[in-house]
Amino acid sequence: MPPVAGQRNDDQMTSAPDLAATLKRLDMLTNWEARPRAGMRVGLEPMLDLMARLGDPHRAFRSLHVAGTKGKGSVSALIEAALITAGWRVGRYASPHVERITERVTLMGREANESELARALSLALDAYEAAVAAGTPAATASWFDMLTAAAFLMFRDAKLDFAVVEVGLGGRLDSTNVVPSEIAVVTNIELEHTEVLGNTREAIAREKAGILKAGTTLVTPLAADDEAGRVMVETAARLGARLLRVPPAMAGEARTIEAQNLAIVGVVLDRLGELGLVSRRPDEMKGRPEAGGPAKRPVGAWLLDPVTIAAARLPGRAERFDVVGPAAKKSDAPARKLPVILDGAHVPFNLKAVLRDLRLQPDLQGPLVAVAGIATDKDAQGLIESLAAEAATVIFTQMPGGRGRKPAELAEIATVVGLSCEIEPDQRQAFQRGVTRTAELGGFLLVTGSLLLVGELRPLLRAP
Repeated sequence: MPPVAGQRNDDQMTSAPDLAATLKRLDMLTNWEARPRAGMRVGLEPMLDLMARLGDPHRAFRSLHVAGTKGKGSVSALIEAALITAGWRVGRYASPHVERITERVTLMGREANESELARALSLALDAYEAAVAAGTPAATASWFDMLTAAAFLMFRDAKLDFAVVEVGLGGRLDSTNVVPSEIAVVTNIELEHTEVLGNTREAIAREKAGILKAGTTLVTPLAADDEAGRVMVETAARLGARLLRVPPAMAGEARTIEAQNLAIVGVVLDRLGELGLVSRRPDEMKGRPEAGGPAKRPVGAWLLDPVTIAAARLPGRAERFDVVGPAAKKSDAPARKLPVILDGAHVPFNLKAVLRDLRLQPDLQGPLVAVAGIATDKDAQGLIESLAAEAATVIFTQMPGGRGRKPAELAEIATVVGLSCEIEPDQRQAFQRGVTRTAELGGFLLVTGSLLLVGELRPLLRAP
């Protein structure tokens, strides 16, 4: 019998395909991330057929599934880091990437190797081409299906214990929803991708709650009396699943984004401990003699120490750089360092939370200058109103690839809401203008509105 597609042999190991060439093959498929969302194909049949052709790699490891309007990337990274701290072999699948496509797959906390990703993608593409020839459902598989399949192949081949899988879009019909997850997480529900998911929070909640599997566990901070929270209650009851609600912030407390993410992950880890998962670290042995030797400590929120939290920080999420600003004119004083924050917030409620959290930092109390680009399918009005509440001025720029709203259109909205703004279509020129304006005003700079824009500008800050 021929080997199942996706199983590696010695020839494949010694002749790894080139990633750039493989991505050219991949880009022949529909990439919904780079196109308007309306009319998007959603369905699991192509992905299920693809998995079968690859030997069902998604069943080779235990999985945790994370959905939500915002925060799912950070929550996934924290779960991954905590389980690695506990001594387990863990991988993570995420989207979108900021600078490199290899960011989407991590193995034991490390970004995927290019040759390994190329090999896995090639195997997935081979399976797709076989489906085209046979006329089976995987013949309509998408760009994201291929990447998802490649990640699962890599997790299987690395013999991982766990994979933390972040939903791409929605949940119920997302490519990732083939995993038989033990715990589903829904971080929050707000209006986004309404042309695909529905135009109410309740409708969107039904899509995201669709990742829950019968008899498992759902973790969410959504309250039972919230319209989206009621959907979580109903879904868990229908599937016989355990619903665990993240404790709300104390009265009068404004919980930061990081604190909220940590609270969610703490509940997930405590639940894994209740289900029998223990730390494999020798230094976490309780030392109680038992029949099989000393008992190990159940995993739990205690794993979220400062080192683990630091290991989970993601690029483009409240990421800070301090850059040397231009020296003041007619002054011999040294140029001061300017705080530059990168955050791809593209939903108004999240941008408001980012701005609130930034203002909690003692050295970020001065005037805020923003460089912003906004995609065509985002709430430009809401995002600009959020900026108007905090920013001294905004430089609007064009989104990379020309997918976003025109800067002049954004400036018109800003003028109506009373927000001072400038237009600079070139992203790098916009950033340099933002640095200059920040130095003049003595404040700090925020690049926001899109992870795509953040990914375009981040190399300027990493350069020596």
